[in-house]
Amino acid sequence: MTTYGIFSLQNCLKLRHCAKSNSHFLRYCSNASTSPKHYDIVISGGGMIGSTLACTLGKNSKLGTQRILLLESGKPTQWTVTDKFSNRVSALNQNTYNLLNNIGAWKHISSVRSAPVHNMQIWDAISDTVITFNQETSSQVVAHIVENGLLLDAVAKELSQVPNVEVRNEVKIKKYTFPQGNSQTVTIELANGEILTSNLLLGCDGFNSQVRQSMGVTFVSWKYDQKATVATLKFSEPVKNVTAWQRFLPTGPIALLPLSECYGSLVWCTAPDVADYNSKLSEEQFVNEVNEALWKVYPSNSIIQESTKTLNKFLEWFHLPSSNRQQLPPKIVEVEEGSIASFPLGFGHATHYVGHGVALVGDAAHRVHPLAGQGVNLGFGDVSTLNELLGEAAYSGREIGHISDLREYETRRQRHNVPTMIAIDGLHKLYSTDFLPVVLLRSLGLQFTNAINPLKMAFIDHAGK
Repeated sequence: MTTYGIFSLQNCLKLRHCAKSNSHFLRYCSNASTSPKHYDIVISGGGMIGSTLACTLGKNSKLGTQRILLLESGKPTQWTVTDKFSNRVSALNQNTYNLLNNIGAWKHISSVRSAPVHNMQIWDAISDTVITFNQETSSQVVAHIVENGLLLDAVAKELSQVPNVEVRNEVKIKKYTFPQGNSQTVTIELANGEILTSNLLLGCDGFNSQVRQSMGVTFVSWKYDQKATVATLKFSEPVKNVTAWQRFLPTGPIALLPLSECYGSLVWCTAPDVADYNSKLSEEQFVNEVNEALWKVYPSNSIIQESTKTLNKFLEWFHLPSSNRQQLPPKIVEVEEGSIASFPLGFGHATHYVGHGVALVGDAAHRVHPLAGQGVNLGFGDVSTLNELLGEAAYSGREIGHISDLREYETRRQRHNVPTMIAIDGLHKLYSTDFLPVVLLRSLGLQFTNAINPLKMAFIDHAGK
């Protein structure tokens, strides 16, 4: 064989070896790229509840070694301070304030703007009976009014500094597969084909929760045949705006929450056709409708008048406060352009919050009427409890997402959430009628409760948890 032939044979062998090696390398890379990426905790839904949960878990020193992923379908939030207030606000209770303060988000909120609520006045338009909450009946601020966009931005600022939390935006989920047999992980298939696995999936994806639907749990729900109209309103003159006002009308409750000395936030619950009609009014007509809803005097009923007078005398006999005297809310002169919006109202509750490797949080687990301002606070309460239990589990050496810890979360939260939700739904039904015996009963009940400070304190304390 010639020298040229020997070199040709050697080259062929080298090329064949390289081809095999490259083929093996390509197969390895292909397998590596399609193998699932694993996280200890995956949070689906990056709204106020999901983002706060990610930040809270990420800042929990007991969970410092856990890899956490937050999946959000929307784009990254961008909130800038303007002279205009957002029409979407939340009334945050003491527990929520403490939670946001503990993760460092409150300092970002307080440096921009928020409105403390020191007093509340709730009254019945038909009977004019009233209940008031103020600093004399509670040692703490009743609530803090914060724009939703500002809250989300404040949490995002802190979340960006948490090293063990990864955030992905504009993510679409195709499918969730929960642990079966010997499997201990949840599988999450994204719309782009990527596969993720996790020890624990936390569903924070709202009341139309894809996580909840994938779990197959029963969701008890109904519609209220009402819409909530929201708007930002300007007062006729600056006021010491530290009072939250709520009036129960025959058509539904109307609430005015403080934003600043000159502005308030409206939440007005009415029949859907009324809400749609109001949203089409001119600004001047809309302002007139709001003022009438807050100020209109309804015909009095002699039976109710005599009954409340009798109860007043009874309360005075025991030296209890018996006055139905009420303050008047600020007069509205203007609605902020483009701030009028409405959304449908309903009730919903998942019979189970948890399963193997999965838990529901916030609106994914429960949905309530906004008349008590407790919807978002129930969700933040879920966050606090889940953070506590997962931290304890990690500290004790238990696997994150162990079913015993998840069931404890479900038990604790349902013990708090269910009575609160039943009470809110009951209030809605109680004030949705002008049937005389019911009006009489609720008027006397409200009048009696207003006279008993320990009762009022109990309401405030429960609402603050």
